Amino acid sequence: MQTLFAGVLAVFGFAPFGLFPLAVIALLVLFRVWLRSGSAAQAARAGFTFGMGLFSFGVGWVYVALHDYGYMHPLLAIGATLLFAALISTPLALAGYVLLRFRTAESVRVLLLMPALWVLAEWLRGLMFTGFPWLAFGYSQVPDSPLSGYAPLFGVYGVSLAVAVSAAALLFVVHVRGSAAGKIALGGVTALWLFGGALQHVAWTQPNGEPLKVSLLQGNIPQDEKFTEERLVSSLETYRRLAQSSDARLIIMPETALPLLRHNVPPYYQQLLRDHVRQNGGDILIGVFEKEGERYFNSVYSLGSADSQHYRKDHLVPFGEFIPMRGVLGWIINEVLQIPMGDLTSGGDAQAPLDVAGQKVAVNICYEDVFGEEIIRPLPQATLLVNVTNDAWYGESNAAVQHNQMSQMRALETGRMMLRATNTGVTSVIGIDGQVLAQLPQHEEGVLTAEVQGYAGSTPYVRWGNVAILLVLALMLAAAVKFSRR
Repeated sequence: MQTLFAGVLAVFGFAPFGLFPLAVIALLVLFRVWLRSGSAAQAARAGFTFGMGLFSFGVGWVYVALHDYGYMHPLLAIGATLLFAALISTPLALAGYVLLRFRTAESVRVLLLMPALWVLAEWLRGLMFTGFPWLAFGYSQVPDSPLSGYAPLFGVYGVSLAVAVSAAALLFVVHVRGSAAGKIALGGVTALWLFGGALQHVAWTQPNGEPLKVSLLQGNIPQDEKFTEERLVSSLETYRRLAQSSDARLIIMPETALPLLRHNVPPYYQQLLRDHVRQNGGDILIGVFEKEGERYFNSVYSLGSADSQHYRKDHLVPFGEFIPMRGVLGWIINEVLQIPMGDLTSGGDAQAPLDVAGQKVAVNICYEDVFGEEIIRPLPQATLLVNVTNDAWYGESNAAVQHNQMSQMRALETGRMMLRATNTGVTSVIGIDGQVLAQLPQHEEGVLTAEVQGYAGSTPYVRWGNVAILLVLALMLAAAVKFSRR
């Protein structure tokens, strides 16, 4: 039961609470239970119950999407939410199982195996079922923890490893209290945090070009009305009014701000927007659906001074944007849920940044920005990052602020500013240090206008991606195997 409560406690390390030391403490509790486990099965259960506490409490907002907007029966929605939490907890159960299969010294198990297996479990969760890296522990350290300094080197999983090593070292200190080895471990974890703090002051990228005035539009369209015919004219009018109120060189609408296929957007409406941004000397990015033949795309396209360009979402949401194993699971969309546009097509992973408003803008849509290894693809060519999303699916839960925290990590990893235009929030401007520089209140209509700066150059993470941290984990496991043979 203590691991279940430790998992719940860990959630308070993330946004909106921001108590980042709690992530270390929660993990220390799990590692202590693993150390005392008498069998692989017992350790697996501990990892699983920790995950159930973490995900049932931390991503329980899945229920809102399923019940409030997917119209699933409350009992079915609760069951589906718990099943989802159970599925993404399985890598932690596997980590506990593998840990106890190693026959090695306790010091090796604590200082090498536990941190490495924890991060490998997070990395595996970021791959399985098309990936769900939400609440990876590295995110809890953004932006204020000294450990966030490791993000430009090793990405979110590198920060997760720093958290896990900190928890393991503190457990070791307690376990061998008073010994010389314990003092060395305490010195090591202190150095880890001090060096991370020093890394926060390293300028990995450099300003590129002149500052740029941007406006991010937040229409605050209720999700249950967004795709209704009755709300269509009002939605178009809202975004026209917000756009024409701005004199910014770059104006950005949220994901599917116009709930139409692009070819159905009235020509006069597009001309109004085009004329306005040309007067501003720039461009506007518009979120819509696109149709090409029999294929549909979740897209962003540009109008204005530059030639019209588009970005089409690559990483699609299972059951929200496409149906995996449609022949077997199609009934979930057709009979259980009522989610529009349930079968979209990926736009591909080799799309160039949009050349608009004098910048190279790398657009990502919805939860694409939770995958750091995908965000770095258009870099170092891109000078700005833009995320457009619609977190109205999750009501007034913590989903939107957790999502914004992950965008803060992307800014740190890449050394690029991140501009977030959302339907109901969090609409924000994030600096290269991961700090939120400006933000609109959630669930209110508004325009966020700010001066931003493009950046050039590459952080180590942009060059290496996740390869570097995977090599570190491989070395830790190899060392553990070597010591276990001795």
